[in-house]
Amino acid sequence: MDMDQEAIWLNLEGLSVTGPLKDMDFSVQEGGGPRILHQFKLESPAVSFRTSGEKAGIIDIEPRTGILYINGSLDWETKKVHKLQVESLDESGKRVKGPYAVTIYVEDINDNPPEFNQTKYYGVVRQNSRPGKPFMYVHATDRDDPTTLHAQLSYSILHHFPNPYEEMLFQIDNATGAISPSRKGSYYLDPQKQDTFILVVSVKDMAGTTTNAFTSSVDVIITVKESLWKAPPTIHIKENSTQVHPVNISKVQSNEPGVIYGIFEKEKLPRLPFSISEDGDIYVTQPLDREERDTYTFFVVSKDNTGELVDKPLQIHVIVEDINDNPPVCQQDLTIIEVQENEIGGSNIGTVIATDMDKKDTLNSRLHFQIQSQEPEFPLKNLFYIQQDTGTLQLTGHSLNKRVSAKYFLKVLVTDSKFKTICDVEVHVIDINDQIPIFKNSDCSIMQKRCLQSRFYTVSPQGLGPGPGLKYGSVAVAEDISIGSVILEIEATDGDEPATGSSLIIYQVKEGDPNNTFIIETDSETNRGFIRINKALDFETMPVYNLVINATNPEPLVEGVQYNSSSLTVLRVFVTNVDEPPAFRKPLYRTEVSEDIPVNTLVMMVEAYDPEGDSVRYSLEGDVRKWLRIDSVTGQVYTASPLDRETEEIYSVEVVVSELTMKIVVFLLDNAAQKSKVFLILHLRDVNDNYPQIATDYPTFFCYPVSGGERTLIQATDADEQFFYSKFTFSLADEMNARNNWEISKFNATHAYLSLKHANFEEKVYDVPIILNDNGKPPLENKVNLKVSICKCSSENSCFIDIDREHSWPTVGQAIGILLGVLIIIGVIVAGAFCHMRYKEKNEKSNPKDAKDDAELNRLA
Repeated sequence: MDMDQEAIWLNLEGLSVTGPLKDMDFSVQEGGGPRILHQFKLESPAVSFRTSGEKAGIIDIEPRTGILYINGSLDWETKKVHKLQVESLDESGKRVKGPYAVTIYVEDINDNPPEFNQTKYYGVVRQNSRPGKPFMYVHATDRDDPTTLHAQLSYSILHHFPNPYEEMLFQIDNATGAISPSRKGSYYLDPQKQDTFILVVSVKDMAGTTTNAFTSSVDVIITVKESLWKAPPTIHIKENSTQVHPVNISKVQSNEPGVIYGIFEKEKLPRLPFSISEDGDIYVTQPLDREERDTYTFFVVSKDNTGELVDKPLQIHVIVEDINDNPPVCQQDLTIIEVQENEIGGSNIGTVIATDMDKKDTLNSRLHFQIQSQEPEFPLKNLFYIQQDTGTLQLTGHSLNKRVSAKYFLKVLVTDSKFKTICDVEVHVIDINDQIPIFKNSDCSIMQKRCLQSRFYTVSPQGLGPGPGLKYGSVAVAEDISIGSVILEIEATDGDEPATGSSLIIYQVKEGDPNNTFIIETDSETNRGFIRINKALDFETMPVYNLVINATNPEPLVEGVQYNSSSLTVLRVFVTNVDEPPAFRKPLYRTEVSEDIPVNTLVMMVEAYDPEGDSVRYSLEGDVRKWLRIDSVTGQVYTASPLDRETEEIYSVEVVVSELTMKIVVFLLDNAAQKSKVFLILHLRDVNDNYPQIATDYPTFFCYPVSGGERTLIQATDADEQFFYSKFTFSLADEMNARNNWEISKFNATHAYLSLKHANFEEKVYDVPIILNDNGKPPLENKVNLKVSICKCSSENSCFIDIDREHSWPTVGQAIGILLGVLIIIGVIVAGAFCHMRYKEKNEKSNPKDAKDDAELNRLA
């Protein structure tokens, strides 16, 4: 007996699993050394057991005792199932029972570490690859049972060389071993900065969930390469191409295979003339026109088969290159240029403008100008010269003369390298301003009745003085003339060409009007000037104006010509005095007083004056409430009776001021006194002088019978402004019945609830004494008896009042009186109609013409 068997027998004592010979299955964990599985019992005539089958040299049965044992360790990885046959034998060795099947299942234990299928891995990743998109895989295996955790593997990245950032640039799927860029790596991976990385990838069995799991690691060398997904350089396409379209113009390629390419527009166009193939080839689908659109910008995208973006969109720029396919175009059908007579040779007189729709600043749009013809050709054939590159027209050396020719017609040839165009030019010779305005002599104003003859005045360096010259004499104007009135019409003449800036005359008051009291307007068609009143006249301030008026042109005079005394005139304006009414110092008088000020309190003072210096007297009009009085001499306004804001908060009266002279006294007889009026507005400031009351807009009632606890809302009012109280206070009077029957509770600042305290109320009207306080300054308190009805209610929940039927019909006497009154009225109407008809009948006999109205009169009767 060897040592292993001896160990087995030593364990026999504790064996409790015994039984008759039959088919049996056993699960045995691999490893673990020798052990007893079962003991079969002998049944007569059997004296021994025998086993056969897959015993692997260590599984057997003790013939005499029937003990089935393992004399060694099983290995799951070598053999997972052992199938045996067991039979019992008699003394002669013949089979008594059996054979029976005994199956031993070997259970796996975690006794094998995972192993990578390569000692080193190599991978390539493109710059800007999609995060989470695998570019390579690592793979490891484990010999343990794959149906258990023993062979479930978990991958992770242990180290990252180099690691320039805090976050990993790569990530690994812990279940599949797929390696992909992280979100940070997708952004930062750049072969120009770091083209090689070494990852130490670890794999653990037990799904990496236990600390005693087996671990293996491997190096992964990753090469970073430049991204294939790059926008091509700007694409140049010649316009109006004659090639067969579509034409390939560029190509893009994604970092990932099998993507779907697409195009979308940066800006919405009716039709984008570009397309892309499934291989990333970009095409232009039709000829382009630069003059229609010279650049295009669109985006190319790549998507996977789920429609998700694989790469960032690429922006594609296309420039349409110009060809010379547009002729020059004149900016105007006819270019009109004005030239003054005195322009000297070499002067720039204008520019012929033409454009070319081809690309600016290229030979395709470069234009040349040339004068092809001139009409008329006198006094010289070549009066004009044009700069060939700019189109600027110049005089060749001779000034033009309008009397020789007022217009010249030019044909200008404009060419580019391929096309030519004729532009028409018309040169107008315009008169120069070499004539000054000269006043016409006049001694009469528009206001003929006030036109006065006076001495003639002229202007000298020493000022106004008598002498020969052009003048308009004098004019008298009443000081109350309205603003805008014309007081005089003046006129000067100009020998320059009519309807030009050289002949238009502008009149201005040069001297004698420091306050701009007068203004002169010019009729541009007749060149007449109208002197108007610009500001109010005042005889007392300025009785006479000595005006010096000049006449000028808006166009400057030519060199050597100056304005002189012929362009000046003198006008003396006499302001005549008018008896003006008195005037108040202010347009409105306004003040604020408290409504409780005493009678005879000074409210304010109004002040007026008479322009002629006469005395004035004051009075009031419109003082309907007789609240005010005014001192007729001083203008002081006093209270004449108590004020009341609640009657009228803003009180307005008119203050009247009149002249106090002998002539006014005479005028008073025929009601023609000079007087003025102004409003005096009095704002009354409130004081707390009104007691609070209960609002009686709606009757207060409760529906009979009551149950107790009902409540209704009551409201307090006050004629004073709310400024004087923040809230009303409601309370019951200190009376026994009131406090036993009623209760008041606050609702808000102006309302309170009145409630019933019990249900023992009769159907009648109750007086409820309520104390109201307005909390003003000073506070006012008022006791109010509120009428509260306890009444039967209608279906609309309103108080129902029965009418006493014995009083609902009139008495016999009343009925007779009413009947007699109605009969009298009917009799009067009938009698009147009868008399009217008789009267008409007589008229008809005397006047047959009216007979035709009889039917109508009968109808009216």
